[in-house]
Amino acid sequence: MLDATQWFTEQWLPDGSAFSLKIKRKLHEEQSDFQHLEIYETENFGNLMVIDGCVMLTSRDNFFYHEMMSHPALFTHPDPKKVWIIGGGDCGTLKEVLKHPGVEEVVQIDIDERVTRLAEQYFPELCESNDDPRAQLKFIDGIKWVKDAEPGSVDLIIVDSTDPVGPAEGLFSKDFYRDCHRSLSEHGMVIQQSESALYHLKLLGEMREAMSAAGFGHLQTLFFPQCVYPSGWWSATIAGKSDLSAFREQDAADKSFATVYYNSDIHKASLAQPEFFKQAMGAK
Repeated sequence: MLDATQWFTEQWLPDGSAFSLKIKRKLHEEQSDFQHLEIYETENFGNLMVIDGCVMLTSRDNFFYHEMMSHPALFTHPDPKKVWIIGGGDCGTLKEVLKHPGVEEVVQIDIDERVTRLAEQYFPELCESNDDPRAQLKFIDGIKWVKDAEPGSVDLIIVDSTDPVGPAEGLFSKDFYRDCHRSLSEHGMVIQQSESALYHLKLLGEMREAMSAAGFGHLQTLFFPQCVYPSGWWSATIAGKSDLSAFREQDAADKSFATVYYNSDIHKASLAQPEFFKQAMGAK
């Protein structure tokens, strides 16, 4: 919400906390067919996208999320050729995936085209790879896309979704993960943003349980900072058909493209498990 002094504040009432950004002006507001979209110009974080009252991204710090949602999984898979991004309408994750020269095809499936069109206007730096010939943008239901897919037709599925409410709720279910498992190739994996371990530990545990129940025998949760999200500490969880304990460390160290946050050392560090997390997850 935007108050009279031009501060946008997202409250997280269950934990009695909030995060605020000083706003210069509102750039855009609309109700799409699926959600309420707002764009603001902030004092120090560039442009801000808000969906249904929740901060989605800013120009200043989106690289943490987009890099960690893409590169750890891409360097863990032995040879990813085909990638699907479910959600990700701002196109930041798509941009990062396309930095990998070995990737031959990326299909981004977001139900709300308006998110992409607003990103093209207000976050053009995230959309600079949209015309890459390897990329396809589809504005359809991602859950149905995965359900209808041919078995073994993709190497990596990146679930770049909003919180598990509204259009994104079904992306956190065992049925969805089962469809992902069937769609994935031999060494296939799915990575999904898994909220904050500090604020959403129960949800994170339920996600991991659902992934295991869907047939994924290997799970890995990685952590990274994200100051504009509740608690400032975020996570992503990888579910794999095969072992996830090692990644192509030398390839990550020798990567041919620029990143702001991700490198091979960050990859290793992100997998360190806090004691409370290990205790809460147990053998899951």
